[in-house]
Amino acid sequence: MRPPLAIDVGTGLVSGAAFIPSPNFDCRPPGAAIELLVVHGISLPPGQFTGEWVEALFQNRLPPDQHPYFREIEGLKVSSHLYVRRDGRVIQFVPLHLRAWHAGASAYRHRLACNDFSVGVELEGTDEDPYEPVQYERLAQFVTALAEGYPSFAPDALVGHSDVAPGRKTDPGPAFDWDELRRQVRAVAP
Repeated sequence: MRPPLAIDVGTGLVSGAAFIPSPNFDCRPPGAAIELLVVHGISLPPGQFTGEWVEALFQNRLPPDQHPYFREIEGLKVSSHLYVRRDGRVIQFVPLHLRAWHAGASAYRHRLACNDFSVGVELEGTDEDPYEPVQYERLAQFVTALAEGYPSFAPDALVGHSDVAPGRKTDPGPAFDWDELRRQVRAVAP
């Protein structure tokens, strides 16, 4: 049993998560508050759930000669705040008070640049493969901790990458069960 996730608002770090710093971040704009959580799905190479390739991508050390797809994304500079592996392990790449480069060109309720006011969480998965129950559990723990630590965030302010970048992104895809996530959030909320 893994300990619940908790947030140190002073450092922006999540206890219960391994911290592997990414260079792909910058400061949020002055006055920007965390108001949104963007759920992503990722697997590298696409459809494969083993290895440390996602970590390598977020640290700009993905070797292009290891897989043809890696050549396609060579030079891409991206990150997320958290990454939830299929076994429930959580890795943090960027402190929460900083802006991770996860959503790209995006908009939420006519507001552009979602990275300014959101937290990005990558789930190890694909649009088509069901996500693991432990991933919903860990994500729900994080949503609850985020709402407790940041009053600007409401636990129902949850969207997929496809919602903020429609036509450009499809993740977390139809395999992601939004009802299950909301049920889990209600179950762990104080």
